[in-house]
Amino acid sequence: MAQYKGRVRSAGTRQQVHTQQGRNAYVQGSTVRKPDEKIYAPREPKKQISNTARKNREKAYHMSFGYVLFLACAVVAAGFILTGYIGLQAELTNSIKNVSRLERELNNLKLDNDEEYSRITSSIDMEEVKRIAIQELGMKYAEEGQIVTFSGEASDYVKQVADIPE
Repeated sequence: MAQYKGRVRSAGTRQQVHTQQGRNAYVQGSTVRKPDEKIYAPREPKKQISNTARKNREKAYHMSFGYVLFLACAVVAAGFILTGYIGLQAELTNSIKNVSRLERELNNLKLDNDEEYSRITSSIDMEEVKRIAIQELGMKYAEEGQIVTFSGEASDYVKQVADIPE
């Protein structure tokens, strides 16, 4: 490789590399090679570990049969618990959906009932009912002494256990 320390006239890149002979050289072009990092990397001496540390590491790599069996049982138990949990979660979701569906149905029925009640009450002519009751059925207004009042104690209705005196 040639040494080139002048100005670069082309638009390519220029990189200084270390050659095998210990000289620096410049390489020009768009395909400049990267220097070998193994040559420049400082070498660290390999650490010597004690026998105790080596044995502890070997024990850590190997698991006993009992430990493996315990881990397998733990994984199976966790699987059953999670499956049950997911089932309960799905059941709860279905119950919530069912309750909301029933509430919607109840609201629709109440609305229909209220509409029907107002339709019925608006279609009844009370003057016509009064006329038919008095003229055709012979009903009369109550006279003085026919009206008996009771005091309501705690209940909303009165239960008649005997005839009302005249």
